[in-house]
Amino acid sequence: MTHTPLPSHSKPRADDEARARRYLSEDEDFRAARFWVIDFKGTTPRGHRPEPIEVGVLALQHRPVVGPLPIGYTFRSFIRPPEHAPLTAMDTARTGIRAQDLAEASPASVVLGTLESQVPTGPILLVAHHALAKAGFLYAYRDACPRMARAALIDIVLLARTLHPGLDSYRLDALVSHLHLPRSRRHQATDDLKITARLFRQLLDDAARRELIASLADLIHAAGHPPKASQPHHPGLL
Repeated sequence: MTHTPLPSHSKPRADDEARARRYLSEDEDFRAARFWVIDFKGTTPRGHRPEPIEVGVLALQHRPVVGPLPIGYTFRSFIRPPEHAPLTAMDTARTGIRAQDLAEASPASVVLGTLESQVPTGPILLVAHHALAKAGFLYAYRDACPRMARAALIDIVLLARTLHPGLDSYRLDALVSHLHLPRSRRHQATDDLKITARLFRQLLDDAARRELIASLADLIHAAGHPPKASQPHHPGLL
């Protein structure tokens, strides 16, 4: 899928910000959607696919009274990896997760099944930084979390490229610096969730102010990935 920046207006009016944000908030699909910011930490075993060792979710939804996308439901759990994908010293250095953190954790199918049971009724979209990497975990365990595995994905990287093209880096830290957002400690999934949620809110504000995104359909067009679990499966094809 090719994503190109949406056109902007050359002569913005003084009330553009209020008018555009009001227009986005009036989109029925945007108002109804639940956005689940999701992050995984994982191991990367040689010769095998990555395996999750932690998952976190932070739920957002538009609330006209208190402003766009307030923070709501949160979920966090460690995950015990399978024997072929053990936690390594390099994984601990990268994620901050220690062997003792995983000693009593449940396997991915159980943890993601529990999370799946918390998915609200109605439309849900997942939001993630480098969303396809997170989608890979959901697809691998799609039998345990079918609704999440079939949810559309909003990629913070694609959204940032649409609104701020030409940056040297679209890593989380680089985007935080570019948008002058507060910094926070990093490592665990919940830390990255908070940063990703701030970025998502800020990018939506930028898009509304510049009249680049006025509906949920615009958002999906600019930054969406179709879920792999909803695509036709052809045996023998990658």
